[in-house]
Amino acid sequence: MSFLWPQYLWLMPALPLLPAVYLWLLRRRVKAAVRYSSVAAVRAAGAGNWRRHVPPALLLLAFAAMMFGIARPVARVPLPWARTTILLAVDVSLSMRVSDVKPTRLAAAQDAAKLFLRDLPKNIEVGLVTFAGSSQVAQAATLDREALVTAIDAFQMQYGTAVGNAIVLCLAELFPDHGIDLGEMTFGSKRHGRSLDDKPRPPPRQVAPVAPGSYDSAAIILLSDGRRTTGVDTLEAARMAAERGVRIHVVGLGATDGVASTEGLPIYMQLDEPTLREVARMTGGEYHHAGTAEKLRSVYENLGSRVQLATRETELTALVALVAALLAVAAAGLSLLWSRLA
Repeated sequence: MSFLWPQYLWLMPALPLLPAVYLWLLRRRVKAAVRYSSVAAVRAAGAGNWRRHVPPALLLLAFAAMMFGIARPVARVPLPWARTTILLAVDVSLSMRVSDVKPTRLAAAQDAAKLFLRDLPKNIEVGLVTFAGSSQVAQAATLDREALVTAIDAFQMQYGTAVGNAIVLCLAELFPDHGIDLGEMTFGSKRHGRSLDDKPRPPPRQVAPVAPGSYDSAAIILLSDGRRTTGVDTLEAARMAAERGVRIHVVGLGATDGVASTEGLPIYMQLDEPTLREVARMTGGEYHHAGTAEKLRSVYENLGSRVQLATRETELTALVALVAALLAVAAAGLSLLWSRLA
């Protein structure tokens, strides 16, 4: 635990003075009561009735909580209601038809993704991005698992592999107010025209870099079976993610080199493991190689248990103030109740 205003903790040593003042007032009351001839008055002023000490004790605790709250305590606590988003970025290039991962790489990736969704806690939103020569948001982040399964079943393979584009598109989805423009990054000022479906974006925002992996509200899981052939540089996109604190967990699928043939066409499938490992390292994520369907499923199962983002750095001032208020109300209520019964 830490404090935003630790200088106010110097008020805490004043707390022992309050019990001392209370005892002094009690003694004064007893001395004053001795002047009267009524024995009942003397007994009432004495220490025989323990209940009359409870409200002052609660009030003392309320003061302690208020002094503690003034220093604005901060701690990492579980917040199960906080929004968490996982974006799955899946390679749908033509090499995903290769059957070295049974029945095919694409089918194995689809099955593993569905298993991942089934085991993931229901309060975590999941989005789906597909990429080959270009990148698309196949399904915006949602809690609707059926919609995600439908999107996974509808994968369409294309030419090319734009790994960097997939990362940039994920960041644009996570930070819509940052003005990230994938088209501008891909084509620069030479891009002409926009699709009617393009949403207006704010101008690019300067982002103050944070520690890699420090953004606890989202993570990206990237699956690829090849190397970048077009689009934004993969490591440049990874740098953008690292500056925003977003972890990228990378899964390399299939063989690491060689050429395969499917439907009579040669498919070049050399996996760029050094670059993919660097993406994971730069962003504070993990790299896994999956050479079989069983290995791919185990990787997704492992990642599902790691990306639940259970704790957040949270200021506790409001909670401490609520406790102080409840203690003060309880002290006042008990004092009024027991004074009437006396």
